[in-house]
Amino acid sequence: MSAGRRRYYRTIFLGVAAMATLIWAAMDQFGLTREEMTDQFLSTLLAVGVVIGLAAVTVGAWIGLRRLLWRRDDD
Repeated sequence: MSAGRRRYYRTIFLGVAAMATLIWAAMDQFGLTREEMTDQFLSTLLAVGVVIGLAAVTVGAWIGLRRLLWRRDDD
């Protein structure tokens, strides 16, 4: 296995371990239950989905306006 591949796998492992430690610390230190963590995770996924959706609509409107105005210049 090459050094680059080992570094890649090590980075992935450390990232997953850090996330697991963060979740454990939140549950232990702040007394959060598994259900509360699940609700927070789903709320976060929903918020990210809304932001991505709004960005897609904005980009679509931007491209649509550019095409509309570009066609108008050609006439």
